[in-house]
Amino acid sequence: MSVQITTAFVEQYKANVLMLAQQHESRLAGAVRQESVKGKACFVERIGAVDMVDAASRHDDTPQIDTPHSRRKLTTITSRYADMVDNADKVRMLISPESSYAIAGAAAANRKKDDRIITALTGNSYGGVAGATTIALPSAQKIAHGSAGMTLAKLIEAKEILDAAEIDDDNRHIVMAAGQIADLLNNTTVTSADYNTVKALVRGQINEFMGFTFHRSQRLGTDATPSRQVVAFHRDSIVMGVGMDTIARISERSDKNYSVQVFLEVDVGATRVQEEGVVEIACNE
Repeated sequence: MSVQITTAFVEQYKANVLMLAQQHESRLAGAVRQESVKGKACFVERIGAVDMVDAASRHDDTPQIDTPHSRRKLTTITSRYADMVDNADKVRMLISPESSYAIAGAAAANRKKDDRIITALTGNSYGGVAGATTIALPSAQKIAHGSAGMTLAKLIEAKEILDAAEIDDDNRHIVMAAGQIADLLNNTTVTSADYNTVKALVRGQINEFMGFTFHRSQRLGTDATPSRQVVAFHRDSIVMGVGMDTIARISERSDKNYSVQVFLEVDVGATRVQEEGVVEIACNE
């Protein structure tokens, strides 16, 4: 059984279960491309841009133009959660905690998906024929903190970087923590119209600003400064591979005196497939 289960031994008036504050849903899975994965790894093929050549004369030779073709390796990782409820404990409680444990486990699985995506956004990707070549996010795709938090100027610069790389205007996203949204609200350079837009964003009334769909996540990492690593990206620049979506089992364990076990498992991974479509924005906190 869970070593914390005794905290649920209650008097008659304590009949409800309180799910403590936590992120329940994946906030980023819907913002990236998803692919099914058979086995522990797969390769995402990448086709680059080509140029046409002008005809030199009538009946001239057919041009041979090499199309840039590369690949990125995507590896999935299995994650599990399990806990048990002893039958004797259930007698002492006014609740059956199995469903609540399953909800907690499902929330953990959804947060794990976000963690994989965030790691792929800012970490190394792997290319080459065998997927053994390490590819870091180039410095040209990073905006320095400049001893400041999130500013309108940084958003404009991120947009400029994506625009200059001819990244599609649609399906652009940005993920930041609560502190960076507060920075935008406190930024005196933001116009009144922009301020109203950001206020609506905070209230959840809208989720778009400057062409980006906003996502809040407190799971973003920090760099060595330390500064929060906010990331702007295009949907097709990140691929999440799903070997097995979340499965849940609530069953008796005959080897544990028929205590009830709550078990969840998920097998997911993610990789960055296009550096030009990802911009890391360092923000002081």
